Amino acid sequence: MNDEHYFTADPTVAFKRAPVTAQVWGHSVELVSGSGVFAQGRVDIGTAVLFRETQPPAPGRILDLGCGYGVIGLAVAVAVPGAVVTAVDVNERAVLLANENALSLGVADRYTAAVPAAVDPAAEYDEIWSNPPIRIGKEALHELLLTWLPRLAPGGRAVMVVGKNLGADSLQRWLGERGFPTTRLASAKGFRVLETRRG
Repeated sequence: MNDEHYFTADPTVAFKRAPVTAQVWGHSVELVSGSGVFAQGRVDIGTAVLFRETQPPAPGRILDLGCGYGVIGLAVAVAVPGAVVTAVDVNERAVLLANENALSLGVADRYTAAVPAAVDPAAEYDEIWSNPPIRIGKEALHELLLTWLPRLAPGGRAVMVVGKNLGADSLQRWLGERGFPTTRLASAKGFRVLETRRG
């Protein structure tokens, strides 16, 4: 898949859906992915590492940042009945698929996917969960994180999975320098699971 398709808000590639079954925190989650959306037809390795190395968040307001077809936020909604999940992605197809998946999983009352401009900028979140889109480039990634991390409620945290070869360790340092102390929760298969606290 050409990376540019993923970051184009309205990709021109033919839209074909592909089923995915994710095993997450003891739940089997049936999803539909699609062409022009990150990790079509599979759960990518980074996201799989994130699930394997963590426990579900506590009930509360959860943001899935860069949601793709919805696997992280939908896993949270399925595993944590007290979670209310907002999912954001620049890819309109991803948003469409994520909302369709929420309907089919019966969690659409607690899960909403939207493009960033459609999300209330005053909303706060208890936790942010993300496999962030590192490939958009360092500057764009930093801008993305500095837009959303300040929306953490006091005492809130972000949990992110980042490839070591894609700069996880330098990102960890950079976040700390920006007032978001970040620790490594786990390291597996070339990925780091990072926990960032609101400073």
